[in-house]
Amino acid sequence: MTPLTRQQTLGEQAQILPLENGDHLTRPEFERRYHAMPHKKKAELIEGVVYLPSPLRFKVHARPHGHLMTWLGVYEASTPHVEVGDNATVRLDLDNEPQPDAVLLIDTPAGGNCQLSTDGYLEGAPELVAEVAASTAAYDSYDKKAAYRRNGVQEYIVWQVLDQKLDWFSLQNGEYVPLLADEKGVIRSQVFSGLWLAVPDLLAGEMAKVLVVLQQGLNDSEHGTFVDSLSGYIQD
Repeated sequence: MTPLTRQQTLGEQAQILPLENGDHLTRPEFERRYHAMPHKKKAELIEGVVYLPSPLRFKVHARPHGHLMTWLGVYEASTPHVEVGDNATVRLDLDNEPQPDAVLLIDTPAGGNCQLSTDGYLEGAPELVAEVAASTAAYDSYDKKAAYRRNGVQEYIVWQVLDQKLDWFSLQNGEYVPLLADEKGVIRSQVFSGLWLAVPDLLAGEMAKVLVVLQQGLNDSEHGTFVDSLSGYIQD
């Protein structure tokens, strides 16, 4: 590299400002600044505004997040053509590029809404998005929820850890409607047949019980029909 070229390169790098909470940016500018901050592990663009989450605590985020991923991972293992992702950047639209705690999606060849870009990012709306929030005041319950709804994320889970509460929304006629638990506290996905969640057990950290209920869902005939439909979509 010649001195002039090196000087030009340093000048170009100096012009890239770091991301700051509350910045109003376009998605291309957000990505440009994000890529210039390789030390930054998570940043999100929600409705054109930059959010830089604080360091995550073990009890109120890391452990619940791990339990959520365990539940979704077991479902993925028993459901061909379905994939789970952890903290994947999602290009929803020109004003929104979130990094959800978890996504569950149907493979594109099997009829899924999401696809992989040439540079490896998710583009479009995953069928299910889950977020672990400290409380109902978190932006997961407001601006981010509105962005997911508008872009067609079919199901949205918000686990409000400090409030000991979990909401599971289903997109119906353009609005998010809460999915209700049955008398045993179990919620069943309307998109992913067999994805059953024993909410009281999850909130209590009783993962063995959570997985027992999930296995019941996986053994249900509707799950087999769902798997067959995904395979049939590819064959057609």
